[in-house]
Order: sequence, then C-alpha cells, then structure tokens
Amino acid sequence: MLVAFAFVGLVGYSVINVVVGFAVFLAAVESEANSTPIVIAGAVVLALVGLGAGIGLCLVRGKVWARGTGLGLMIGWALWSILTAGMCTGLNPSVYG
Repeated sequence: MLVAFAFVGLVGYSVINVVVGFAVFLAAVESEANSTPIVIAGAVVLALVGLGAGIGLCLVRGKVWARGTGLGLMIGWALWSILTAGMCTGLNPSVYG
C-alpha cells in the first residue's frame, strides 16, 4: 500500500512540476525586465512542494497514505532534478543567467 501511494505522490509532483514549470517559463519569457527572480520563485515553490510537503506528510503518524504520498513527492523532486540535470527544479545555475 505504501508503494502505491508513493507512485501517487510521484505522479502528483510530476503534474505540479509541469504546471509550475510552464507558468514560470511563460512568465519569464513575457517579462520585460530581469527574469531571474521569477525563476528563483518557481524553484522555491517546487522545493517547498516536493521537499517541504513531502517531509511534512512523512511526519504524520499512523497514516500510510500520508507517508507514501510524502515519499512520492520527495522521490518526484529528486527524480526530476536528476533526469533534467536540475533544469526543471531550478538547481542548474545556467537557468539564472
């Protein structure tokens, strides 16, 4: 059951990553000024969703769905970071300038 909820968290983070990433990309392209603060804000939001919410859900005691979903969110953040060399999570310094 834990593994099933981990997949739910992974898919959930993937959907959130696509939506937030697309919104950040559009906002950065439309920005007439420096787009670095927009990209930083997107990276912070994705880290808070993936790691902050993941850790928070893992700390809930006695709930298998919370622990599995939390692990899935953290796994999703790490997987997107590794597979895209940090481009989709804001870890790659080339995104900022």
